[in-house]
Amino acid sequence: MIFGFNTDIRHEDTIYHVQSEAREGEQLLQTQVFVRGRCIGKRAIPYGAGAAEGTIRSQDDSPNISPNSSPSSDPDKEKMLRDLHREVLDAIRDGKIDSIFDKRETPETLAAVKELDLEWINASSVHSSGALTLQIRVTDGGATVEGARLTLRLARPDSAPYYAQVLTDAQGNAEMSVHVDEKSLADSSVLVQANFDGRTATRKFQLRAAL
Repeated sequence: MIFGFNTDIRHEDTIYHVQSEAREGEQLLQTQVFVRGRCIGKRAIPYGAGAAEGTIRSQDDSPNISPNSSPSSDPDKEKMLRDLHREVLDAIRDGKIDSIFDKRETPETLAAVKELDLEWINASSVHSSGALTLQIRVTDGGATVEGARLTLRLARPDSAPYYAQVLTDAQGNAEMSVHVDEKSLADSSVLVQANFDGRTATRKFQLRAAL
């Protein structure tokens, strides 16, 4: 299981949300950049037998990593994905975001592509008896998805990460309960990855204490 990366980064007056994930069905490692919820462009590198030529540089300035190396393990793929994510972040910091995209997205092309999406439908839920219940809905191009596998990772400051898995029901919904001290909510976050038909989508949800 390869978890994606999500980062919010500001350049001048714009906040960019950078999301990287492995699209296993297409054997792609892909980074998408969003501004105010709209995807403005993508960058991707293939892996596996059909990988196209290309390189990205790793954080420790070791030799460039080539997709043609066909990484066989999840840690190798996750390292390549992390490097791709960092490459896009660096381009934003340098004011060169336009040069990093494989292509810019237009409203017309986005409307024609079905994408998995996750929604926390009870985001105002209340922490009770040491637990927080998340109700997640998965859609594909706007249609609900039955049988999507959700993997949850809870990051909390006082304990090791907590993991859980569940499948969505006929309405595309799934319920996941996480145990976390209410005092730690403001410093905790939940990463949820949906996997369906060889495609993935990852969302990060920040928790907060009740007002």
